[in-house]
Amino acid sequence: MLLKIYIITVLYMLLHQSEVDCKINKHVICYHGTWSTYRSSYGKFDVSNIDPFLCTHLMYAFFGIEESGDLRIIDPYLDLEDNYGRGNIKKFNALKLKNPTLKTLAAVGGWNEGSKNFSIVAGDANKRARFVKSVVSFLQRHGFDGLDLDWEYPLQRHNLTTQDDRNNYITLLRELKEGLDPFNYLLTAAVGSAEFSASLSYNIPEVSKYLDIISVMAYDLHGPWDDVIGINAPLYGGNSDKTKREKQLNVDAIIKYWLSKGAPSDKLVLGIPFYGRSFTLENAEKHTPGSPHLGRGIAGQYSVEPGVIGYNELCEKMQSERWHEEWESEQMVPYAYQGRQWVGYENLNSIKLKADYVMEKNLAGIMIWSIESDDFRGQCGEEKFPLLKQVNKILFGLTATGMTEATSKIQNLSTTDANKDNKGISGTDGSSTFIFKCEGQNGYVRSQYDCSKFYYCDPNDNSFSFECPHGLYFDLESISCNYADQVKC
Repeated sequence: MLLKIYIITVLYMLLHQSEVDCKINKHVICYHGTWSTYRSSYGKFDVSNIDPFLCTHLMYAFFGIEESGDLRIIDPYLDLEDNYGRGNIKKFNALKLKNPTLKTLAAVGGWNEGSKNFSIVAGDANKRARFVKSVVSFLQRHGFDGLDLDWEYPLQRHNLTTQDDRNNYITLLRELKEGLDPFNYLLTAAVGSAEFSASLSYNIPEVSKYLDIISVMAYDLHGPWDDVIGINAPLYGGNSDKTKREKQLNVDAIIKYWLSKGAPSDKLVLGIPFYGRSFTLENAEKHTPGSPHLGRGIAGQYSVEPGVIGYNELCEKMQSERWHEEWESEQMVPYAYQGRQWVGYENLNSIKLKADYVMEKNLAGIMIWSIESDDFRGQCGEEKFPLLKQVNKILFGLTATGMTEATSKIQNLSTTDANKDNKGISGTDGSSTFIFKCEGQNGYVRSQYDCSKFYYCDPNDNSFSFECPHGLYFDLESISCNYADQVKC
């Protein structure tokens, strides 16, 4: 019943709100750091805490890569069901039973995985082939919709001087794409952002050929490695940016660089952080960006990493402690300080401005690192996931939280509008000439040729085509996508 209400509402908006048309193709890509399940108290975040209607793509972070080319499961106890494991992967992919339009991807890599093994595999034809085979087998076995490659970063963070990472990365992408395409799996990547780094790692026009989505990690632009304090992800440059390198460290400069080098806007996704970077000030009286510091600041009470604090952790602190909140008008981001502790972070206003920027530049959407750092329990306000809902509001034009479940997934519907008329819909449903027509049928009708495909017939005989995520069939009993072995097909 919930799915029926959702689809009818979406169809009404598609038919009657022309302003939605320019927004329906946006992505909201949400990374979930699975280790957050081990956090204490209100910081504990499980798959059960995920709202599957607030993201178009969910990234399961992370899996590893062996030097041999095999994909590695980092936490078997959490991820698998064998040996009394918690079965987290299955629970994660089961979210598609609630929202059939959701895409789930296996993210391989991340900062802690390093760069060395990626470099070794990418530089060896046999190991690349082994990796591709391992990835395809893994996606098939667990029901993911694709692979997200998080090599941080080609030609950096290792001492393998004989490796040609920049070109080998392209070869790896090409062979992955060739291996994934027969199964309609997605290939996406999270990439380094600023020009001085990205220019080392990527041949951007070639990268763009093989990736379905390019998520630019436009954060960690300032941190304790700098001589002075700076905000994690400024939208624009500021007065404290003096050198050529410093002037590259803002969202606007990063996106302009990627676009100028040939990244297509309809594949380019802006990565934004749901956490802040903290510093310990050298002088409590000097707290504007560019002031000196002594190193890392406070850790979040749940994530317990010095120098990093999630939005949920900071907003809880602000409820019980007296923090001074400021707005950096040039860089269009907030910062806060208490005594000698200082944090550059994101709030509802800065998230709105970044989402507005995505719309203005006609980018493909927004990527979030990471959803467990949002106020997912609603501890600081009246609603859960306020930052994530702000993203949805701007990208999809939502005006009320009550409409989130019904409309936040418009952009990912597989409706074949180009072939639609007011009596039927044509397609390749087992035949190059097949045309589905409702002919008086109402509600949901499953394809007679492919159990993963189904149609919705409205009372006026209009038909709309949908397709379940890879590995799922449309279940006529539950009126939802379900595991294939649970469906009478």
